[in-house]
Amino acid sequence: MDSVRARLTADRAEVVARLRELDATFTDIVDAARDSNLDDEHDPEGATIAADRSMVSALAHAARQQLAEIDAALARVAASTYGICQQCGATISDGRLEARPATALCINCARR
Repeated sequence: MDSVRARLTADRAEVVARLRELDATFTDIVDAARDSNLDDEHDPEGATIAADRSMVSALAHAARQQLAEIDAALARVAASTYGICQQCGATISDGRLEARPATALCINCARR
């Protein structure tokens, strides 16, 4: 379990760093738009700025979800339930855990 905990902790650090970058990018986009006289509705560049803001927001949301999944996996490691499907109780295959270390479901339950 030490190697699993180490991998999840490393993955968590990567996600936290990515989230910080995305939050900073979002702030930069908002600040840049605030300092201009841009009208998103009528300016041809407005749609691009809105799309950029939306894309960065969606990426940050996905990173927050990934962070929550990693934290939940770390909690399962601590509770000695890591590698057990939370839906059916079966053992999650090593291959699936290698590919998706934060997964809470076996492949059969994930497909449902």
